[in-house]
Order: sequence, then structure tokens, then C-alpha cells
Amino acid sequence: MYEKFYGFKEKPFSVTPDTKFFFPSEKHKEALDSLIYTIKERKGFAVVTGEIGSGKTTVWHTLLRHLDGETKLALITNTHLTPKQMIMAVLEDLEIPFKENWTKVKLLFALNNYLLEQASLGCNVVLVIDEAQNLNSSALEEVRMLSNLETEKEKLIQIILMGQPELRHKLALAGLTQLRQRIVVYYHLYPLSKEETKDYIAHRLKICGANGNAVFGDSALEKIYSYCEGVPRKINIVCDRALLTGFINERLKIESDIIDEVIKEIEDIIISNQGFPAESKNLPSAQAGASSGKPEKNLEVSAQETARYATAEGTPEYSQKANPIILRDSGKLSKNTINQPKKDSGVVERYYLKKLDWDANLSKEPLEYIKGYPEGLLNNGG
Repeated sequence: MYEKFYGFKEKPFSVTPDTKFFFPSEKHKEALDSLIYTIKERKGFAVVTGEIGSGKTTVWHTLLRHLDGETKLALITNTHLTPKQMIMAVLEDLEIPFKENWTKVKLLFALNNYLLEQASLGCNVVLVIDEAQNLNSSALEEVRMLSNLETEKEKLIQIILMGQPELRHKLALAGLTQLRQRIVVYYHLYPLSKEETKDYIAHRLKICGANGNAVFGDSALEKIYSYCEGVPRKINIVCDRALLTGFINERLKIESDIIDEVIKEIEDIIISNQGFPAESKNLPSAQAGASSGKPEKNLEVSAQETARYATAEGTPEYSQKANPIILRDSGKLSKNTINQPKKDSGVVERYYLKKLDWDANLSKEPLEYIKGYPEGLLNNGG
């Protein structure tokens, strides 16, 4: 939407884990190198933790680019599993035939045979478990048992646990001492520093074709760091909204006043979301705020609000998975191009189109938008 105005080839601040935008900060580079070392040297066990939005998912997506064709990967993202279900998920991801009525012992036997076969072929097998903080103690003990699959010289399977800081507390439990002793690499992703935040923003702008143009002023960068506290996902959300606001107001340079406006919008959305279910991991909850004494700031809901305004063709830009904004029929656009929101989809707000010169057929009256929450939008850890 605003790409042409700023001369970008694409949006620079998407919240999806696009490895093209991987920013090799000292922290993220060390985390990536640690994982590569664990896999290539067949060390067996690695743990990477970080706050929501710290870049964990981007790190392991980038890791996939460094794996050769002789490395087989199993990825588990649903961690609310029983020990047997987890083994079945590993077998399924590695395309190992099995039957659901098999006992856990028989399932492990099938996995062990597969691992021995891959080792004889010179292949390496990697298991990545995302959102591992959700694993209960029984499932974590099962993970430890998987790490026992080995030959005299090396581990047959390399296991990487990715999770939020709660994972550290869980691994510290007395009952998981044996698992803790098997962890060879442990890395925690801390937020970016102020200088890294500035470099991170410049890095993403450069990839999208900013050609060295200073899109964000110094005062804007200061406010972005102060509000986002160096968390990459929060930075992406604030910068994306700031560029949209700048585009609407025909501002080629983003200064602190625009950041102030964006922050106020985000805070208003956070307040309006207080009534949503607390069990959604991207919404504030009593559990999430227990450690700090205050609820987590939630920016995820507004991550891709980039379809407030009609496109050049006069049709709404809307993707149910990527965009929480749904354009309601204003009577001026064809109904078959509009996704009708559910009655309970959220708070209605009005926005005005400024200097509509894209399409003479578009009305200059305010278009009515619904802040909806399509299924799947609130699913993303980090």
C-alpha cells in the first residue's frame, strides 16, 4: 500500500519470519551459530529461549537454510501433547510408517530403527520443538529419553527446544535434573540494544530498497526504542503502522509526532482488547504478567493493519490470515469483493480517506472498518 510512496520493493516490517530479513545482531548470530554447532557436531541437545517477539522463530527458519540435503528435520509446533502423541508426531513428520494402536515401546523401536538407518547413510536427524515451554514434565522426560538414542560415538538425533523464558524455569525443576545435564548448548535471546534497534530498522529498509534514505528521523528512532524496548516484533509493528500513517499524511520522513500517534493507537487497541479471552497467548493474561506485576503489552493483534484504505483499483486489500482489518460494505464497492465481518468481530472505528486521487469512483465519505480477529491471527509465538 505505501511501498510505492516510499520507493520500497515490498513491505519492510512484516511480522512473518522471512529469513531474507534476518538481522545478524550479536545475539541472534550467536544463537544461530550455537544451533549449527549442535547439529553439525551431533552434540544432542540445545535450548534457545527468548521473550515473545524476540526473533526465535526467525532464527530457526534461518537455520533451515544452513542445513544440507543429508539432514532430516522434524518440527513440532503443537506442544500440548502426551508423551505418546509427541512420539507419533515425530514419526509422522519424518514420514516413518506407524499405526495409532501401537504401544509407545513399539513407536520408539520404529524411530530407533529409522535413526540407525539414517546414520548408516551418513544422514543427520534434527528434532525442533517450538513453544517448548508448554510441554509438561512427562513430555519433557520423554524428550530426554529420545536423547538416549545414540551409538558409541554420537547422538542419533539432535534435539532443539525453542521457547519463552518459562522454559528456563521448567527445566530448573528438580525432577528434570537428568534432562538439564544433557543440554550442551543453552542460549537466551535478549532484546536489541538502542544502537542495534537503529541498525535493525536500517537493515530492513535497505533490503526493501530504501537506498540509504533516512526514512525515520532520530527522534522517531528514539521513541521506537523507548516503546518497543528492543523487541523485534514490536519494532516491526510500530514501524509498519508509522509508514502507513506517514503515507496517509504524505510524509516522506517519519518523525516523533507520527510515532506518538501510532503508540496512542496501539495503546487504545490494547485497552479495547482487555475483554478478549486471556488464554490466547498473544493477549494479556494474569499468568503472563505475574512475573513483572503488570500485563504484557499486546501488539500482535494490530500487526498487519495495512488495509485501512482502498487500493488503486478501488478494491479492499484484505487477507484473512495476515490482516485483522475487515472492510465493511460502504455501498460504493461491489459486495463480492468485501469480506463481511461477524457481528461480534470487534470495535467499529471510522477513518477518512485523504486526497483520494486514485479512483474517481471512490467516495470521499468515510469508509467504515471493523477490527476483526480472524481465526489463526492470534497464533504466533516468536
